[in-house]
Amino acid sequence: MMPWRESLWRGIGAAITPLVRHWLQRRVKRGKEDAARLHERFGRPALPRPAGTLIWAHAASVGEAVALLPLLRALHQARPDIALLLTTGTVTSAALIAKQGFAGLLHQFVPVDIPSAVDGFLDHWRPDLALWSESELWPGLLAGLHRRGVTALLLQGRMSARSAERWRMAPATARWLLGCFDTIYAQTANDAERFRGLGARDVQACGNLKQAAAPLDCDAAELAKLQAMLGTRPRWLLASSHPGDEAIALQADRALRQAFPDLLTIIAPRHPERGPAIAADLRKAGAKVALRSAGQTPDAEIYLADTLGEMGLWYRLSPLALMGGSLIPHGGQNPLEPARLGAAVLFGPHMFNFSEASADLLARGAALQIGDADALAESLAALLRDPARLASMGEQGRIYANEQGAVLARLTEAVLAEL
Repeated sequence: MMPWRESLWRGIGAAITPLVRHWLQRRVKRGKEDAARLHERFGRPALPRPAGTLIWAHAASVGEAVALLPLLRALHQARPDIALLLTTGTVTSAALIAKQGFAGLLHQFVPVDIPSAVDGFLDHWRPDLALWSESELWPGLLAGLHRRGVTALLLQGRMSARSAERWRMAPATARWLLGCFDTIYAQTANDAERFRGLGARDVQACGNLKQAAAPLDCDAAELAKLQAMLGTRPRWLLASSHPGDEAIALQADRALRQAFPDLLTIIAPRHPERGPAIAADLRKAGAKVALRSAGQTPDAEIYLADTLGEMGLWYRLSPLALMGGSLIPHGGQNPLEPARLGAAVLFGPHMFNFSEASADLLARGAALQIGDADALAESLAALLRDPARLASMGEQGRIYANEQGAVLARLTEAVLAEL
């Protein structure tokens, strides 16, 4: 018999299906969905299921997909006979996978969590093993896997203190949902403890795949071209910015420009489609701005790197990077991406999404934590005047980031053991 919570969720899903269809159509008009592949969101795949064993991995968006790709490559190398399906929920992640995926990796958009879409997806793909990433928990899909007897592993398990507190308000629901996972591989010991406190049955602290990823790729010819163009021009990068970050970067840029009149501030928005709007705001404030997406060169005060899949280029081009979402209460972005490429790292007080890595980088002398926009300008000025310190921070970060590779081997072994 189907558990009553699953029955209730399916009933709600069936009732709101017309609203979900309307919502998805509105997202198509805003460029948030791929109209040509919208059928995938309704559980109607166009691709055939390969014969034999199939592993389904789900990643919410770009960051989670980037973290899972090295693991999927390792699984493919170890067992090329196994079919690999990766689902994501955003058009930017689909574009990234099309660019950075590999032969043998199938991609689909994840179905919305309504009964008809869930059933269509699972009936078609019939996964033998499911790998979920981080903290996106869809009751319909997870319950559907559990009802079909499919082993499900949560990788990169992340549970903040705030989220755990919310789940404690519905303890039976938390136990039901987490009980759909056979094993949870948490990022940290604190994450593991919170999962156990909510009733998860088998939890292991395994580390963070994002800390084990290979250095981000870049176009070597494009890097050489930009390096030649910029020469010794002083520069810094705001990496993966969120709304609110750009105004802080502009404030720092204005404060630094008297001491560094030739300064280049590079802003790489987390969501590149925001580029034109960011440029309009910056120009309204009096800044000279060039857009990468428009084919413009960095012959300006601020260069908006509003393209997808080029973060490896910007981290190599800039000697120091401020992590977006850390001076506002968003939780920060992955500081190991710049560290792995030898860039000194700066971040604000809000790094709760990467608390362990940021604390380790601070302890190694590879990063600097700042409190506000004024402190940002002061820290940038001090570092730009001290290339020896910049180089030392970058090298310490590179050493630490390279030490994190063991988690990939551990998780690859654990997944293969399930087969």
